[in-house]
This record gives sequence, C-alpha cells and structure tokens, in this order.
Amino acid sequence: MKRSDFEPLSYFNDEQRAAAADIYKIIEPNIIGEVPLPRISDETNIPLRTLQRWKKGYQKAGLSGLIRSPRSDSGSTKVDTTVQSLIENTRLKNRRISIATIHRKVSSQCEQQGLSVPSYKQVYKIVKSMPNSIIELAHHGAKSYSEKYDLIYTRESERPNEFWQADHTLLDIEVWDNKKQRRRPWLSVIIDDYSRAVSGYFISFDAPSAIHTALMFHQAIWRKENPEWPICGIPETFYTDHGSDFTSRHLEQVAMDLKIRLVFSKIGVPRGRGVIF
Repeated sequence: MKRSDFEPLSYFNDEQRAAAADIYKIIEPNIIGEVPLPRISDETNIPLRTLQRWKKGYQKAGLSGLIRSPRSDSGSTKVDTTVQSLIENTRLKNRRISIATIHRKVSSQCEQQGLSVPSYKQVYKIVKSMPNSIIELAHHGAKSYSEKYDLIYTRESERPNEFWQADHTLLDIEVWDNKKQRRRPWLSVIIDDYSRAVSGYFISFDAPSAIHTALMFHQAIWRKENPEWPICGIPETFYTDHGSDFTSRHLEQVAMDLKIRLVFSKIGVPRGRGVIF
C-alpha cells in the first residue's frame, strides 16, 4: 500500500487517532531504535507479526497507518470497556495474583453489577497485553519506574534538524497592549540545537498555550517568507519541558504522524532541562 492510499490524519475522529497513538506507544521503543520487536512481543504478549505490521504501516503513513479498519466480525468477542477496566484494575491493585484469581474476582463483580462475565481466555489476553511499564509504576512507584523506563537526552547534535528545543519565558520588558496598559509579553522559541538558529517563535501577552505552541511549531517547520531566514524542515527529535501546552494530545499525535520523537525534560532533574533561556 502506498502513502497516498492512506487517508490524512485529520480524516479520522478523536477516538481513532487516540487508538492509533496507543498502538504507536507500544512500538515506539523499536521505532527509536532501542528495543527489538521480538523483545516487545515477549513483554506485551502481542504476536510478532502484528508488531511488524504496525511498524510497516507507521513507516509508510505515520499515525494514519496505524488506524485499523473496522472488521465485519468486530464486537463478536469483544470485552465491554467496563469489564476490561475491572480486569486491569484488579491486576494493578495486586502485586502477586494469578490470572485464575483475577478471573474469579472479576466474574464475581460482573455478576453483582449485571455485566457480561468474561471468559478465562479473554481475561488472560487482556492481562498479558498490559505493558510492563504500567505494572511497574503501579506496584513499585514512580522512582522504580523512572529508573527502568525514563531516558534523558544528553548527547550533542551532529547535524541540522536532528534535535530541536523549545521553551517559554516572560520577557523582562514592558510594552503597551491594545488597552494602553503596560504588560510583560511572553516569548516562545524553538531552536535548532546544532546551529543554534531560531526555527520558530511566538510572542503574546497571553500565557503559553497549546494553540500558541502549535502555531509556533507550524512556523518552525514551514518555509519562511523572509528569504534571509531559511531555517525550516521536520526535526528528528523535539525536546521540551512538561508544560501542559507541550504535552497536549494534539502535539503528541502530530509528532507521531510526522515521525518526530518527542522528548520531555525529566522533572526534578536539572541536567534534563533545556538550555534556551
């Protein structure tokens, strides 16, 4: 299937895009070149051929290539979302628990709530598909999770557009706004780490938001009207802090679709911060 055979990401609804984003997160460790697919298959109990199909679809069409077409038999053996949540919560609340015990507990809860009782096979499949990282976080806490799964970017860029950084700052100047009031403006900047050139920027009296970041990111990627400002393109890695505008679902999905690796600074770790301001 060619890239043109896939619909653009905007063609799909929020639920479909969110589902595709969840699939991407499963294969992301392989996409960024660190974890082989067989290892992911062993950890998630997802068939290797399925992971290979997902990776191929993503490489051809970005996030759109991970949106699955509805099957004619879909729903025939599907577990209700409420029941699935019961299964997952039971697993997360108990550090050592067998699937048989999970099945027994969930079946009892379903009978009490008038829900369809899942089969042992359905419970087994759901439990085995839960990422180890989520289980680690639930059972051992954030510190253990961080030590095993968090990465901090430390190496220098070797070429343009390999690594972009973004940040906001409240400028130490006052200017007149439209209401003739003196206010300090916010400056948002995206910098190419290799050349230290400004790829995009946004100035506003309003505090940083997801909309402002999206507009700045679009400006950074797109060709500039000013021929003396040639910086543009799609970065390999986009590095930001944990601001709500940077961690918005829209930005995350755009990065996935354009095959940009999002890296967030590590909270509470100074060496994980950006160096723009």
